[in-house]
Amino acid sequence: MIAHRPGTRANRPSAAATGGSLDEIIRFGLLGLGVGALYALASQGLIVVYRGTGVLNFSLGATAIAGVFLQWELQNKAGWPFLPSALTGVALSALLGALTHWVVMRPLRRASSLIRVIATLGVLILIQAGVVIRYGSNARQVDSWLPTNRVTLWGEVAITVDRLILFGVAWVFAVVLWSMYRRSHFGLATEAVSESERAASAIGLSPNTIAIQNWALGSAIAAVAGILVVPIITLQVTAMTSLVLAALAAALVGDFRSFPIATAAGLALGIGQTLVGRFVDQQGLGQSLPFLVIVAVLVFKGRSLPLRDYFLRELPMIGNGRMSWDWTIFGIGTVAFLMLTKQAKWIDALTVTMGVSIVLLSIVVLTGYAGQLSLAQYTIAGFGAYVSGRLVAVFDIPFLLALVAGVLASVPLGFIFALPAARTRGINLAIVTLGLGTTIELMLFRNREYTGGVQGTQVGSPDLFGLDIGSIRYPERYGLFVLAMALLAVWVVSNVRRGRSGRRLLAIRTNERAATALGIDVPKAKLFAFSLSSAIAALGGIVLAFRLTSISYTSFTNLTSILFVGLAIVGGVGHLLGAFVGATMATAAFSQEVLESTWDGVGRWTQLISGIAILLMVLGYKDGVAAEWVKIFRLVKRARKWGRSYFVELEDVSDPSASESEQSRVPARVLSIENMTVRYGAVVAVNDVSFNLTPGTITGLIGPNGAGKTSLIDAVCGFAPAEGRVALDGEDISRVSPSKRARLGIARSFQTLELFEDATVFENISVAADPQDMRSYLRDLVAPASPPFPPEVVRAIIEFQLDGDLHRDVKDLSYGKHRLLAIARAVAMHPSVLLLDEPAAGLSTAESEELAVVVRRLAQDWGMAVLVVEHDMNFVNEVCDEVVVLDFGNKIAVGSPEAIRLDPAVVAAYLGTEADEHDSEPEPRTTQAVGGGA
Repeated sequence: MIAHRPGTRANRPSAAATGGSLDEIIRFGLLGLGVGALYALASQGLIVVYRGTGVLNFSLGATAIAGVFLQWELQNKAGWPFLPSALTGVALSALLGALTHWVVMRPLRRASSLIRVIATLGVLILIQAGVVIRYGSNARQVDSWLPTNRVTLWGEVAITVDRLILFGVAWVFAVVLWSMYRRSHFGLATEAVSESERAASAIGLSPNTIAIQNWALGSAIAAVAGILVVPIITLQVTAMTSLVLAALAAALVGDFRSFPIATAAGLALGIGQTLVGRFVDQQGLGQSLPFLVIVAVLVFKGRSLPLRDYFLRELPMIGNGRMSWDWTIFGIGTVAFLMLTKQAKWIDALTVTMGVSIVLLSIVVLTGYAGQLSLAQYTIAGFGAYVSGRLVAVFDIPFLLALVAGVLASVPLGFIFALPAARTRGINLAIVTLGLGTTIELMLFRNREYTGGVQGTQVGSPDLFGLDIGSIRYPERYGLFVLAMALLAVWVVSNVRRGRSGRRLLAIRTNERAATALGIDVPKAKLFAFSLSSAIAALGGIVLAFRLTSISYTSFTNLTSILFVGLAIVGGVGHLLGAFVGATMATAAFSQEVLESTWDGVGRWTQLISGIAILLMVLGYKDGVAAEWVKIFRLVKRARKWGRSYFVELEDVSDPSASESEQSRVPARVLSIENMTVRYGAVVAVNDVSFNLTPGTITGLIGPNGAGKTSLIDAVCGFAPAEGRVALDGEDISRVSPSKRARLGIARSFQTLELFEDATVFENISVAADPQDMRSYLRDLVAPASPPFPPEVVRAIIEFQLDGDLHRDVKDLSYGKHRLLAIARAVAMHPSVLLLDEPAAGLSTAESEELAVVVRRLAQDWGMAVLVVEHDMNFVNEVCDEVVVLDFGNKIAVGSPEAIRLDPAVVAAYLGTEADEHDSEPEPRTTQAVGGGA
């Protein structure tokens, strides 16, 4: 008779059979306190690191398991007592945490959140690979270091003492941490740094010192959890890492701040996981429970992880998407030659490289172009392989038809993954995709009932129109087929990057707010990015899976998804070539075969090398290897004067009829603002303001800082919730979305410019000038559209003197050119109403005078209704026909510039009550003279 552990599928009765008695539910719920304590303590470690540094530490599980394995080795191999070995293990984890901050995160404090997340993933891969090299990946049963005798509570309900101890330890840690962060000097200093690093530094606090202490403390707490709980969960590297990732759910419930709430949530998750595993007959559902909670918290509750702001964030550089066909043909010829002449092991390595490159191309689309970080791309690849494999194995569908079906079936899955992107982004989106992907892995890929049993899915040898291309008998045929699929994928991605859809994705990546203001429907663009990337990933997963005659879907893990994101970063996540460079570093790919042929046994070091490469790239060359190659090639090309440098001539991208100035007149529309009120909580930013913007006139909106000027523009454009009515030619648009308002003819510039810094001047203007049609998403897959600029856009480019800068990257422009481009981009939309937020800020007197002439022309010659928010009163007096004055959100005056200059209420608002300042010493307000300049 075979014995089974309680709760396994072999002896698990259904809920109906057990009757689900209350005593039984309690008994099995108490068993979950062990894993629940791990979730609770690990969530505390996550919160500690986040509160101290603003970083979501995906590597916490790896740093913890390193300490756990050291403790196990010292006790079981070296004969140390438990307590000294445990303290040493905890110290190692604390040291690794401190080093992670000092060596990796400290140099990246001004990097984008994407880069910092990738850095923690790199640390995870590095430490986990090191632990596997030293201790192996097999699970070990560990004797409990806590007493395990049973205590009967009542009747048949009993609990082991170790569960009670773990329960108590979790709450003791929660109370101590709660008290420490509320009352101790260390906790208050951490809170100060989390509020403002700059202000904390000004009062003598060291953000780096505080960050190191929090990283060490958080890692130590996770190590304590691991050491105490491994007798229950077994000692295995990946198991511990996955459980700590699942602890994100508890930390999210606690909003990454509350230790007691996170602890209660962690314990509840452990209990719920055990009960679901016992009473619900669905394999993987219990293990998926924490990840489903993550999705629910971030999506359905609308709660997101508050991200700490940093200055000067930079995203990885983006390539232009143009394929150099001479180099492409050379590359294809080289790979094909090697496949036709080399041994089978080299052919398989090249085949794996090409297959992985297809998956990485999906990351280029989603993360590189659209800026959406997904940690489930390899899971989606596995889903495509699952659909194709089951169609071939069960229904005997031909391979090519099954491949197409698998790719198409992954598109709806991409839609599902895109739905959270409408409410979350950045790290929050990464967590959601990790949760969804892990759920698919646990409930589908690991369920033998769905995947063909112990032997897996038997697909045999694939054929193409009757020609056997199976990699076992004909590796070169299958290799060439995968090469063709990789070429197809890179061609599609190249088309997207160069088309309208690619420009929209790039705009969303850089600034979703600015993209919306240009009329881009951001949710639809994200749906396109996720759907296309899912289809590409599925293609890669299918060709990788069909290398073998039997497919095992357990290889499609969330950890591999994480690794592939890192490889994409190493190669260059914004470049087509980057996908192929990163793919060479994958397991069983070309680089590993080269190393294996040079040094025996180097394969076990592959992931360690990958982790080191990821960290080196994010620290020194965050744009990736391909980007560095492109930079070097351009320098050499310029020095050697090879060919012609990239340049955009206005006549090459414009309509020949651009000289017909009458076509620049915009449709005449009146914008009415009626009784507008904007509130932020209890603060009233705009209070019952009404006025009209009429065609051909310029209205100035002035007032001291904090008067509500920008809030009013935000409300008019739909970016801020407001009461009252906004009407365009009498039609109420108060409930219309911001992107649709832009398409109706309301354009704006931003006080902070919000240009797309990663793109060229040409692309910035093209995004605004492009028609926002849906057909381009499909057309760009095969034939990217770049229609010539219409006359009004050409005239805008000339008016703002940008015709010689179209080829230049935005980041290379002067500040004055930045300002002009921001306005020109808005004008390129050919709007009826133009809202300019401080257009002359930072310009010299001469530049400001030139801008005033251009703005005047926009009203007189183009027929636009223009609203100007500006502090430069010389500029306002020169261009405005009418001026509206706000003070503390209230409209206090309206009239001509001359009348406003002499209005007593305006003078009082600007010059203030100087006599009262000596008595009450109010908060100073930045003011400008009403009648003069700055």
